[in-house]
Amino acid sequence: MGPIGILCIQRTLNKGRNSGFFTGIGAAASDLFYCLLVGLGISLVTDFIADHVNILQIIGSAILIVYALYMIVHNPVSQITENIDQREDKWRDAVTGFLFTLSNPLIIFLVVPLFARFGFPLPEYKFYHVIFGYASIVLGALLWWAVITFFVDKVRSHFNIRSMWLINRIIGTIILILSLYGLVTGTIAYLQELQVI
Repeated sequence: MGPIGILCIQRTLNKGRNSGFFTGIGAAASDLFYCLLVGLGISLVTDFIADHVNILQIIGSAILIVYALYMIVHNPVSQITENIDQREDKWRDAVTGFLFTLSNPLIIFLVVPLFARFGFPLPEYKFYHVIFGYASIVLGALLWWAVITFFVDKVRSHFNIRSMWLINRIIGTIILILSLYGLVTGTIAYLQELQVI
């Protein structure tokens, strides 16, 4: 469970299942984007990501640090009592889920060996085979987020405002620690790349 999974759980607890699921939709869209880059062999983009993975990790970690600090200090009562247009709120959840997942370019190094292992997509595949493969990736991701948000939503009623505040702080702290780790390792790798250390 990475930072986006933790964020999905936090949003489900604070704002309901739809908020968590739309965050997952954004994450699934980002996963599809990386899968398309690898599968379609867009070497320009994948080479750029591979060449700048440390900088991208530093930037993504910095963004997550800011968000984690916001979660730690922000009172969840205001999220629950805010009167926001639900459509705008859902799309904001999806966009932030997409951007947070996109800020982790290391996923491409998971996609490449998986595609190589399963031989997807092979040149002899028909167009509909490839479409079915990508649709399966997205549906699998959406099923994952639907299951997570379903179970978290079922236990949501057992939490009061004080426990939500505590959960926000715990989840924010976990994201902060993971992000600081990403920032430190990305910075060290970048400095080694520049041969500074």
